[in-house]
Amino acid sequence: MTTNVGDPRARLNRPTLALIPRVADSLSFLYINFCRVIQDDTGVTALIAADNRTDTVSLPTAALSCLILGPGTSITTPAQATLARHGTTVVHAGDGGVRAYASTISDSHNSRWLEQQASNWADPNQHLEVAKRLYQTRFPDRLPSNVTIDRLRGFEGQRMKALYRTHAQQHRLRPFKRNYDPHDWEESDPVNKALSAANTCLYGIVHSAITAIGASPGLGFIHKGKALAFVYDIADIYKAELTIPLAFSLHSSVDPEREARIRLREGLQLFKLMPRIIDDIKYILTPEEGVEDGVHERSHRNLVHLWDPVVGAVEAGRNYAD
Repeated sequence: MTTNVGDPRARLNRPTLALIPRVADSLSFLYINFCRVIQDDTGVTALIAADNRTDTVSLPTAALSCLILGPGTSITTPAQATLARHGTTVVHAGDGGVRAYASTISDSHNSRWLEQQASNWADPNQHLEVAKRLYQTRFPDRLPSNVTIDRLRGFEGQRMKALYRTHAQQHRLRPFKRNYDPHDWEESDPVNKALSAANTCLYGIVHSAITAIGASPGLGFIHKGKALAFVYDIADIYKAELTIPLAFSLHSSVDPEREARIRLREGLQLFKLMPRIIDDIKYILTPEEGVEDGVHERSHRNLVHLWDPVVGAVEAGRNYAD
């Protein structure tokens, strides 16, 4: 993601020593498939069968924030325990890292981002500001600070209509309407099928990223009432750039769903989406005053505190009856 000097997100792109997220590390997120993950004498390794032989690949667990396991993998309990000790989140996902089904988070991770998210979500004023920032990230120009949520929803509706119209004209299609019946799926047109398939993949990727930093997929600021509300909030940032152009390009595909999944998976390496998602979540939850290069996280990541209504947190591990 490129940022301007005046963009508050620019200051969040500087390197940080904080455990979560290590977005500057190219191995922060690793997806593997069709292998068995075990613990041996050297550490955690992946056994990959190929050409009548088995290759052994060492996994740099200490350098990983998140290990995403595809449906063709199995993992042993000792390997899982080592990953937990190293603070690596393990996500069980579908093919290509999409459709996150389950995840494990080490108890060594701090709750920094979950607490920040919950605090913003529970405070009506902060909830409103986060919702505005989520909308703002979708528009190239700054919107007035006093704009209402009603107006933002209207702006977003206009933007989507304009996007659909532009792409339909580029591909010489009739005016497009986002409309499909899940109970009569086969009657949907190719663009709607491709868009639904690509969006489902995108939700899985965003879910994996949110889980990796310890935030809650269910505490949404624009969406609500679903266990993946925050996933939908974040995923909507990228649809205009990723899934919508892809879906329209598949308007004549015989199997638009399969093509959408394959092409989206192939294109994700170019977009470097995982680090972008982390940067955007940081900006959404803590814009200007956010984390000062992870200083707060570095000093508290291995500590447990007790909540206090006056001072915020007090020392744990002592008997206050003394």
